[in-house]
Amino acid sequence: MSRVGGKAVVLLALAMAGGGAVAQTDSSKPVYRCPGKPVLYTDSLSAKEAKEKGCTTLEGAPITVIASPKRTAPASSSGAPAVGQPLRPDARIDPNDQRLRDNDARRILEQELRKEEEALAALKKEYNNGEPERRGDERNYQKYLDRTAELKASLARKESDVAALKRELGKIQ
Repeated sequence: MSRVGGKAVVLLALAMAGGGAVAQTDSSKPVYRCPGKPVLYTDSLSAKEAKEKGCTTLEGAPITVIASPKRTAPASSSGAPAVGQPLRPDARIDPNDQRLRDNDARRILEQELRKEEEALAALKKEYNNGEPERRGDERNYQKYLDRTAELKASLARKESDVAALKRELGKIQ
């Protein structure tokens, strides 16, 4: 840090070395440094708000903002955008690629549905129409009632999961 005219000048070596986009704030607005984690530097507060929050004014210190570099997604071999990348508004998905994606999604949903249906069948068997077998650790009747209530709630959740998977499969087919 160097002194020029009694004011501190902030030098950012990163800005010089990085070659990123650099913008300076409007010098007519005061910039405030507000305490907290993380420390906040802003020019959007009024003087009253800044005082209430315990912010201090940074006068004469030019503030430099460095924009992060734009990330480019690696191109996939099929020409389709990478997973999680938004499509361009004018982009079209190849029908064969879409069919492959749909088949993969259907296969995964069918596997999940089978697994959930098996778990549902096991829960129904254990629940035994609201009268599950008592365990040895359930000498206290309230423990038995609590387990029965948990089984009933689990059963309702599994039925809901199975119904949701069936709805999703219906959308794909």
